[in-house]
Amino acid sequence: MANGRPRSSGVFSGIVLITIAALFLLHNYTGFGIGEVLARWWPLILIFWGLIKLVERMAAHREGRAGGWITPGEVFLVIAMLVLVGGFVAWDVVRTHVNLPDIGNSYSYDVDVAPLSVPANSRITVLSGRGDLNIRSSDVPEIRVSGKKSIRTWNESDAERLSQPVSIEIAHQGDGYEVRPTGFDLSDSRYAVDMDVVVPKKSQIVVRNDRGNIVLTDMAADVSVTGRNGDIEISNTTGNVSVDARKGDIKVTDTRGDVSIANNSGRVGGEVDVVNAGGSLTINGEFYGPVRAEKIAKGVRFVSQRSDLTLNQLTGHMETGSGNFEIVDAPGNINLRTGSNDIDIENPSGRLNVANRNASVNVRFSSPPKDDVEINNSSGEINLSIPGSSSFEIQADCHSCDIDSDFSAPSLKKTSKENGDSHLEGKYGSGRAPRNVLKTTYGSITLRKTT
Repeated sequence: MANGRPRSSGVFSGIVLITIAALFLLHNYTGFGIGEVLARWWPLILIFWGLIKLVERMAAHREGRAGGWITPGEVFLVIAMLVLVGGFVAWDVVRTHVNLPDIGNSYSYDVDVAPLSVPANSRITVLSGRGDLNIRSSDVPEIRVSGKKSIRTWNESDAERLSQPVSIEIAHQGDGYEVRPTGFDLSDSRYAVDMDVVVPKKSQIVVRNDRGNIVLTDMAADVSVTGRNGDIEISNTTGNVSVDARKGDIKVTDTRGDVSIANNSGRVGGEVDVVNAGGSLTINGEFYGPVRAEKIAKGVRFVSQRSDLTLNQLTGHMETGSGNFEIVDAPGNINLRTGSNDIDIENPSGRLNVANRNASVNVRFSSPPKDDVEINNSSGEINLSIPGSSSFEIQADCHSCDIDSDFSAPSLKKTSKENGDSHLEGKYGSGRAPRNVLKTTYGSITLRKTT
């Protein structure tokens, strides 16, 4: 009996090759998400490898021979497969999530679509892969679509050939209608279809676009828009507005309903502008550009990884971005938790509760405050300005910092400790006195009379 190591049975190598080949086939022909599967489950390759080696080793032991060793060929195969799969997954991610420069020349052709009569309050879905969408309303109960298909190739003859089957379809789907390009795979980056869609004014609209700008105007029912790459602009609507976007700027103006804006992609979105909403505004997610809101009748709710804001009403404006958080003219209560943002609040009229860190908090009242004010800061200063005619109770604590106040009265008592801590407590004025609680560390507290 030979004592040298025999060659491996090759079971593991065969299983690896068959599995990887099957995954690639599923990806090419069914759109199977090979990148997500391999990114999560690649350790199973090592588990199967180890199990097969154990089985081979036990079988060799029963036969009285050496076996079950890991061969250099298998090691090379695993490394080569991981490199190949890693490169494929990286390319798939880049191609899907990054705006790569277009290759080739673009050739465009008009698309004519016959109008379709529909009920005035239909549910209409507009789907697209790549291309700009312009959706507007009409008093006529029908769907009208005009478009332009663009093919990117190296020569015009190929573009004409590829463009022949491309069209736009209006289809009856369940309880509604669907407008969509046809004749090609919507994920194919060589194709783009711009669409101008006219729908009945009272239609409920759902829009989904992968890459391209979306403009929607003059709708009298609810609107839902999902865009992955491109700007979104919605104006003059009566119903509720819902937007889910990954990249691009979002602008919503003159709507009577509630507005909900979200970025649930895990990536950072663009700018957000919402002006003149008759309902409430909810913003959830991360946006690299400024987030602005103006004249929101039923309040604002803004939640991100760094900030949590609730406003009962906004008659002025709010803006956050680039390390600043500004709120002007917000009747009702304000609750704000954030960090590393310089906060400026002007003319609040309800209860104010602010928590911040590593930045300043500046609050200015143009009229005497009527509700309690609580500000907690860390490693940042607090500046509070209120009219000299105000009445208030105060409890201010400054750890390793000083308190400076324009207000003096026998009922106000300031104490300072040797370790640098300062404390101000008491009542100023007469009559009903809202309570001001101010706390910070390694900053300062300044109490000023509003000019």
